[in-house]
Amino acid sequence: MPAQRLSVVVTRRLPAPVETRMKELFDVELNEADVKMSREALVDAMRRADVLVPCVTDLIDQAMLAQAGDRLKLIANFGAGVDHLDVQTARQRGILVSNTPGVVTEDTADMTMALMLAVTRRIPEGLHVMQAGEWRGWAPTAFMGGRIGGRRLGILGMGRIGQAVARRARAFGMQIHYHNRKRLRPEIEDEFEATYWESLDQMVSRMDVISVNCPHTPSTFHLMNARRLKLMKPDAVIVNTSRGEVIDENALTRMLRAGEIAGAGLDVFEHGHEINPRLRELSNVVLLPHMGSATIEGRGEMGEKVIINIKTFADGHRPPDLVVPSML
Repeated sequence: MPAQRLSVVVTRRLPAPVETRMKELFDVELNEADVKMSREALVDAMRRADVLVPCVTDLIDQAMLAQAGDRLKLIANFGAGVDHLDVQTARQRGILVSNTPGVVTEDTADMTMALMLAVTRRIPEGLHVMQAGEWRGWAPTAFMGGRIGGRRLGILGMGRIGQAVARRARAFGMQIHYHNRKRLRPEIEDEFEATYWESLDQMVSRMDVISVNCPHTPSTFHLMNARRLKLMKPDAVIVNTSRGEVIDENALTRMLRAGEIAGAGLDVFEHGHEINPRLRELSNVVLLPHMGSATIEGRGEMGEKVIINIKTFADGHRPPDLVVPSML
């Protein structure tokens, strides 16, 4: 008699090949409408599923996990970040948590460089003029931005993505500086000709570009707060493709409006899709809708990792991308 297939609930639409493969392997319930599930709907899903496949927009906290019941055994997150999940409570309740690390590294680093160039070279302003039909021809002083070659780049968080950003920035002729919880090995520093700053304050005050590439944890919440943002040079720019909560968005908005920071490129925001309306009005800011990992290849690889984690669990083994509280 064949083994009973796992019941899997997926909270949002995934790439079609991923959903097709899931249906072949598991008893899958898909979110055909692709509408964000409410807290009540998520709790209901956790009560009737063996496996839940959420994504970054699904906040799953202690109170919700307390209502999950005994059936749920695995939360196979579609994405690398797990700060939206209470991993500690899940493990205490016997629920494993897995994620999809590594697959978004190159895509996110590409987007970081794109935002750097967009802000420093005023690409959105030029695009707006062209789309509005307002361009009257080339002029010697029109749309003058800044050259990134030779500029000092301060990377906040020198993990996989931070190092991928450094590799690209070196090719553009930028000088690499970084702040990290732990200093990198000498051979890695040598590869990027990178300068380590133990003091984040000192690094921030000397950089031309700040790139935020650290995860959101209790210790990184508002790491770039009002006091630290004020240390930035008036002609410096800041780029964030990591987590919005790392920057005090209201303080950043005030400083950008006052001209105390030259510009910002943001792919993530402190309150999800609820963006400070004053931030939208600024011409020296480039805002993107969390597109850092949005490549066909990247999302497909994320889906493959989710399937492998569920299939390995179904076969009675430890999911290869198991998240444990000590990792966080």
